[in-house]
Amino acid sequence: MSLPSLLSVSPLYVALLGLMFIAFTLRVGFYRVNSKILLGDGDDPEMLRRIRGQGNFIETVPMALFILIVMEVLGASDTWLHSLGATLVIGRLLHYVGLTKLGPEILRAIGMMATVLTIAVGSIWILLDVL
Repeated sequence: MSLPSLLSVSPLYVALLGLMFIAFTLRVGFYRVNSKILLGDGDDPEMLRRIRGQGNFIETVPMALFILIVMEVLGASDTWLHSLGATLVIGRLLHYVGLTKLGPEILRAIGMMATVLTIAVGSIWILLDVL
């Protein structure tokens, strides 16, 4: 089986989350330029929120995507993959919006729960499949 036909669902979520990462990274970069904070957070609460929004994304998303890809390689159904992939995308967006105060702070907790749920459910699915 060739790799392109093996992976048909997870690349969608890799691409969507990659685009989200670019947006989050640009928000940090543009703020750096406008505020003239070249390194660190400059004791600026807004810069810190933007850095943490981007940082938390990069701390959690790679593992979640790796789990989705492994699930797809192991033969998970499209329903499983889209359910977890959509939960991850929505969760990461909600977390970012809540953490950076673009929306209600409660979204931060909801988004993190969605991310952890995605990782936990995917991990359990893999364990049950390989045991």
